[in-house]
Amino acid sequence: MLFFLVTGTISFIFFLNSLPLKSLPPWTHDMRLLPLYFWKDLSFSLSPVCKSIKKGIFGSVAAMKQDFTSSSKTEHIELNGQFLSLLDLPELALDCILEKLSPVGLRNMSGVCSSLRSRCVSNYLWERHMKYKWGHVLGPAACREWQCFIASRQTLSNSNRKKSQGFVKYLWPLAWFASKFDKPSQVISSPVVDSVMSWYLALESGKFWFPAQVYNRENGHVGFMLSCYDAELSYDSQSDTFHARYPPHGRRAVAIESGVQWERLRVAPVETSPHDLHVSDCLNDLHPGDHIEIQWRRNKEFPYGWWYGVVGHLETCDRNESYCRCFNSDTVVLEFNQYTPGSRWRTTNINRKDHREEGNETDGFYGGIRKVYKDDEIATWKRLWPREILE
Repeated sequence: MLFFLVTGTISFIFFLNSLPLKSLPPWTHDMRLLPLYFWKDLSFSLSPVCKSIKKGIFGSVAAMKQDFTSSSKTEHIELNGQFLSLLDLPELALDCILEKLSPVGLRNMSGVCSSLRSRCVSNYLWERHMKYKWGHVLGPAACREWQCFIASRQTLSNSNRKKSQGFVKYLWPLAWFASKFDKPSQVISSPVVDSVMSWYLALESGKFWFPAQVYNRENGHVGFMLSCYDAELSYDSQSDTFHARYPPHGRRAVAIESGVQWERLRVAPVETSPHDLHVSDCLNDLHPGDHIEIQWRRNKEFPYGWWYGVVGHLETCDRNESYCRCFNSDTVVLEFNQYTPGSRWRTTNINRKDHREEGNETDGFYGGIRKVYKDDEIATWKRLWPREILE
């Protein structure tokens, strides 16, 4: 059986070599002019000079397409007596054009030819798009997760390559035949794996789940109002929202929430795992009226979430700023004004000098504290304030 396979393969090879091979027609060289059509996607205003260039170029391209069936021999576009293609533009002009392309246009342009690909996949062009769309939801944890994602893909790719090589070595005549006639393509449309472009496209496709935090988890469930929890997120380009995957709470399964809006996401403000106690470094700087976030969890099997509150006054204080001495006390009162007065969730006290995790199975456990300094963070919490006071 193997003898017939080898004999038939060799005979077919000699048959192919005996066929007359004709050179490609001249119009094939004009295919490199296709990148000029991407000029139509530019979203910026062109100067009068550039408008005249654009008109001349696309007028010539249209004429070339009209005469295509009549064996046109034009190999370049003639403009004011000179021949011009996109790659003939000065470096600065070409870079300016690429900078104005949208992510979709930039990706399409990278598949035109190898010269444009080397430019279109550069981190310099994609970092601007990444920062504009994803900058406020991607933090250091997401960067580390991306590196792990890249490493796993490379490991899987290497493993599959070794398996295919081990199989092909038993079919060496066919492998030799493929290597002789199946030449590698000169234009590669897929981006390099470890690049900003790859990261951007992985985020857009939803294949890459990244860590971030979600305000008012589980569609604003009353039990999570004015809180922020860690989650893994995947983007849904159809609805321009996210799927959120929360870590399990005790024996509960992983909770998944869909339709999470952009404004409910943030980068984790501190590098503390939701299962670890945050080291509070602001206790000596807490004054009545300061905005804070404090870790809280139902029991010790649950991960922490961050809850919004303010620093209040001691019961012995008359709340007169001129005579207030709450700052000198070791006891710090924390108020959660989203709850009605008298609620067990309304206030809690912590020790300024020796703060640790405090609480019980009934009221939950309070952990580390971080002081909120930025106005935009405070504004976000106020925007999420519930319409009605909670019990």
